[in-house]
Formats: sequence, structure tokens, C-alpha cells
Amino acid sequence: MIIEQKLKDIQARAAAIEAQMNSGEVAGDDLAKLSKEYSRLNEILPLINEYFQTTAGIADAEAMQADPEWRDLATEQLIELNHALPDIEKKLQIALLPRDDADDNSVIMEIRAGVGGEESALFAGDLYNQYKSYALRQGWKVEVIEENATSLRGYKEIVFKIDGAGAYGRMKFESGIHRVQRVPETEAGGRIHTSAASVAVMPEAKEIDVVIEDKDIRIDVFRASGAGGQHVNKTDSAIRITHFPTGIVVTCQNERSQFQNKAAAMAVLRSKLYEKQRNEQVGASNDARKSMVGSGDRSEKIRTYNFPEQRVTDHRIKLTLYKLDDILSGGAGLDEMIDALIAADQLEQLANME
Repeated sequence: MIIEQKLKDIQARAAAIEAQMNSGEVAGDDLAKLSKEYSRLNEILPLINEYFQTTAGIADAEAMQADPEWRDLATEQLIELNHALPDIEKKLQIALLPRDDADDNSVIMEIRAGVGGEESALFAGDLYNQYKSYALRQGWKVEVIEENATSLRGYKEIVFKIDGAGAYGRMKFESGIHRVQRVPETEAGGRIHTSAASVAVMPEAKEIDVVIEDKDIRIDVFRASGAGGQHVNKTDSAIRITHFPTGIVVTCQNERSQFQNKAAAMAVLRSKLYEKQRNEQVGASNDARKSMVGSGDRSEKIRTYNFPEQRVTDHRIKLTLYKLDDILSGGAGLDEMIDALIAADQLEQLANME
């Protein structure tokens, strides 16, 4: 049941923040923090108003039932409002769930070919194209940070950034092992093969989220190699950063200059450290909530793409869609899959609160 005092507290807090921002007494980081909090509360206020209007309407209708002249109309209104109230309460409960602060962040994604040789690399390329198309449909930007391409337009590994507000909130459940079942282009006998690729999704970390000390890293400069941009093999512009405390190694050679490659590599390193910190904090606070949609573990098998049946199955929520081409093109089918994962996670959080 919705706690009305909590809703009134939210209204009061929103009004206080608005007055504080309009006073001109706050600026810089403090103003940015207040603005972010107000934006979050402002999403909930319409639901709170709707809730109080509905409960007030129910009280008025119940009072009107005492008057014979208005009894029929009051009863009709009461039925309608009592029918609407549970749906409003559920929307409010979801809106009031603890929110991941990183949901609004851009993301850095890594796709790596797994078992299956060249076919796995081709599938990794399919997954990259899927997410790239989906991101562009959302109005987000896509930037390749590092790639290790194969001769058949696949990828042994590709690291890229999706830059857009709310990208992590939409993409975070894509982490894990993706399997494909199809007849490979390299298969002459027409046999169906199963191969896999791993996907990792990390919220992009800002400099204030992670502090990297100079003494903790080593930066190596080397000549880029492989299938890359027009500057590959011409200058010593590729960058490798080693983080001593964690052993994390990040490379970047796709940008035009050493400075750009260093900035891109630092962004990836920062995000990897941010993800590590977040996982440790979650583990320390509640022994890592085991969600039905997964913990983001890269070794967890989450989805199968079956070409002969045009079927995509998400094993975490047991959802099967016969829209393989649409999903792989980053279309509405992928939105449907992501929406179902988000809804399942919300319902599980609600169940755990009861």
C-alpha cells in the first residue's frame, strides 16, 4: 500500500529544491546535483497528484452516497475510481523503486568472439551491427574505441561507446553470453553450428566517479597494426594503459592521434574500474541481489538466436520472439525484448519489497 506521508514528503522536497534553485544561492556542482534530483522527482509528481486526486474522489463519492439524489452517480464514480486506483498505485510503486544512479549514463560495450572460430567472429559482428542500429534509432551516437577485425567482416573483439542519455538503463541487461544457431557461411555441408559471443555493458564513468592516480598506471605507446583507420602503421599513436592495482589492461588505436587514443583508453579504463567498484559495493551491501534477469555476469548464457526457426529466446525470462531479422537489425523486436527485461526486473524488486 502506498504510504501517503512519503508522497507528501516528496512533494515538499520537490518544492524546496525548486525554491532553492530559483534563489540564486547555489551554483556549480551543487546546482547540478539539485537539478538532477529535481528532474527525478518531477517524473514522479504527476503520478502523486493523480493518486491524491483519485483518493480524494473516492472519499467524495463515498460521502455523496449518503444523499439519495446523488447515490447512483456516486456509486458509478466510485466503481470507476476504485478500478483505476490499483493501477495508479502500481505505477507509483515502480516509480519509487530505488534507481540505479548509472541508468542515465552513456555506455561502453565490449563484444568478444567465443567458441566457434570464424563463425563466432561473424556473430560478434552481427551483434555489434545490431546494437549500433538500435542506438542510432534512439538518437544516440556510436563511436568505435578498439577493434580486432577478421578478414570475413567479423570481430575477434570490438569495444565501442554508445553516447546518449539513458543508454545504460536500456542496455545493461545485454551483458552475458549470446549464442547463435545457424549454418555458417564457411560450412559447405549445410550443417547447423552453435557458436557464441560475450557482451559486456559498462556505464561510462565520469572523472569524479573514479580517480586514477598516475603512479597506478603505465602508459605504453606503440605502432598500430591490423585493420584500422587510415593512420594505422604510419605513426606510433596506439596506446596501451596498464592499471597495476587491478591488472586491467586497455588499448586503443582507432583514433587519429596519440592524445585521442589516450583519452579513449582512459575512458574505458575508468569505466572498467567504475564497474568493478559498483559490483563490490553491491556485493558488500546485500550479497549481490540475484535477479531473474541476471547479475550482468559475462559468463552467464542469456540469449539464443536460432536462424532456422527465426527465433530469439531470452533464457532469463523465458521469452521467445519469432522476430530474429527485426531484432538483429536493432528494430522494434529488440525494444520489446529490452522492455520485457526491465519489467521483469521491476516486478522482482517489488516482490522483494513485500
